[in-house]
Amino acid sequence: MGERFFRNEMPEFVPEESTGDEEAVSGGKDSLTKLLSLPYKSFSKKLHRLALSLKDTAVLETWERSGKRVRDYSLYTGVLGTAYLMFKSYQVTRNKDDLKLCLEIVEACDVASRDSERVTFICGHAGVCALGAVAAKHLGDDQLRDRYLACFSEIRLPSDLPYELLYGRSGYLWSCLFLNKHIGQESVPSTRMRSVGEEIFRAGRQLGKRGSCPLMYEWHGKKYWGAAHGLAGIMNVLMHMELEPDEIQDVKGTLTYMIQNRFSSGNYPSSEGSESDRLVHWCHGAPGVALTLVKAAQVFKTKEFVEAAMEAGEVVWNRGLLKRAGICHGITGNTYVFLSLYRLTGKPEYLYRAKAFASFLMDKSEKFISEGKMHGGDRPFSLFEGIGGMAYMFLDMNDPRQAVFPGYEL
Repeated sequence: MGERFFRNEMPEFVPEESTGDEEAVSGGKDSLTKLLSLPYKSFSKKLHRLALSLKDTAVLETWERSGKRVRDYSLYTGVLGTAYLMFKSYQVTRNKDDLKLCLEIVEACDVASRDSERVTFICGHAGVCALGAVAAKHLGDDQLRDRYLACFSEIRLPSDLPYELLYGRSGYLWSCLFLNKHIGQESVPSTRMRSVGEEIFRAGRQLGKRGSCPLMYEWHGKKYWGAAHGLAGIMNVLMHMELEPDEIQDVKGTLTYMIQNRFSSGNYPSSEGSESDRLVHWCHGAPGVALTLVKAAQVFKTKEFVEAAMEAGEVVWNRGLLKRAGICHGITGNTYVFLSLYRLTGKPEYLYRAKAFASFLMDKSEKFISEGKMHGGDRPFSLFEGIGGMAYMFLDMNDPRQAVFPGYEL
């Protein structure tokens, strides 16, 4: 178990020094403790500078060095993730050059993905159209916005499409939610979304075990629980919809089933019946479930889900300093658990924990990756596996109350 993560030896809390001068707080402290001691305003400035540097590296490695050719168009490991990073940079800096580069990359991804049968936000053509429409709106190009919206409206869902987030109906539905949030309600008609949601419930009830777990789904022969391919991700999307009373009960019952059947450690199985308590990732395990439980606490306003989200957060604090840097299965993604809990509870301890994980990345990741102590990701500059995601999260921490996990929280 210990081989997957670094032992978290950071203190439970480090008081911030009153001065913003890093040199003034350095007396005898190691570099990590210095970062933890910095006032948040000074800390976020350091994060901001590093984020912009990492962003430039991601653009160079994923876009410019390829000759601006698209080999992988996805948000997950491809160049659309770089476009999404540029959009985040624009949101923080208001630099329109970032927005223009975002749209340049989106245009290339649109060409590359037109014949794709993938229809989700993170891994499919829907993400290209959705990001293109939103970025065009921010640039004030109504004609381009409408072109991407029309392109999105032409997407058809294959009858054999699965239900999970990365490749399935939930991932398509998340794209609809993204558009309606950033463009305006009914950008994607509620009737269209409703029909997709009803199909997700129909299939979940069919496979669910009545009396124990109301909803269940399979992907590649396994009944996954996690955010990427299973229950956590599907429930998270459904909770953004207007649900009927029976649907509310099924979602709540499914989440309660997961809480009641988690491991004694507080972590969550990767799939139904799994006894392997190893994974503490967004994609599988407590981190992704924690984000879903935060949403449940906000929607249903019950103490059960607040407490379960906080308990999942304890697993992430203790076992979440993974030997990978990325969003999907790395420290970056796990940092979002504490940002999400901070938004939910307002407790400063969660902002400190997010700061601690970000400080660990800032202080250790480059050195550990170069020494082979940490895996930089199979696609080391991408959004979900590499430094693109780290840059995104560092930019997000500029305003922690608004920070949301990309492609998952809204």
